[in-house]
Amino acid sequence: MLYNKEEVLWDLFLEGDISAFSSIYKQYYPLLHSYGLKISNNAMITEDCLHNFFIYLYDKRNTIKNITSVKSYLFISFRRALLIQLKKEKKFTSYDDAIALKNGFVFSMLELQTKQETIKIKSSTLLSLLNSLSTREKEAIYLKYYSNLKTQEIAEVMNISYQSASNTLQKAFVKLRDKSEHKAIYQVLNG
Repeated sequence: MLYNKEEVLWDLFLEGDISAFSSIYKQYYPLLHSYGLKISNNAMITEDCLHNFFIYLYDKRNTIKNITSVKSYLFISFRRALLIQLKKEKKFTSYDDAIALKNGFVFSMLELQTKQETIKIKSSTLLSLLNSLSTREKEAIYLKYYSNLKTQEIAEVMNISYQSASNTLQKAFVKLRDKSEHKAIYQVLNG
């Protein structure tokens, strides 16, 4: 059986290898931090929760069972930890509430600039279009294109079915296409 570098690193971490843990921390901290900021809109809570999450992860490494994707596992586990922390902070009562992520999940110009080569729409117009999506749609788009998760992983992170994740992404694309047509973006692309 062939193992990829991530699986080998993960196995070493589970065995207690500090350098493997450090590598996982360095690789995933920026991704999880960025995602956490989208959910919480609070750098201090996100950073505290992320540090506690990695400490907890190391302490509980012996209890971690079979996982299929390290990245997916870390996103799911950190999201769960952050939502618990936010509930403790009384920022919102339930993730399923319509208001839950409304104020926190917003795309920034920096994120668009780093992915701009794949999208030929002016950043300010795209920013407006992306932020007009529902909270769930924004989160799904973020996980898909800014965290490079597969649809199944998005479903797991968002705690929804694969079909719901796929539908959410499709609805987001349809809304973006419809809104872009109304704003005559195609002229910008061809102009």
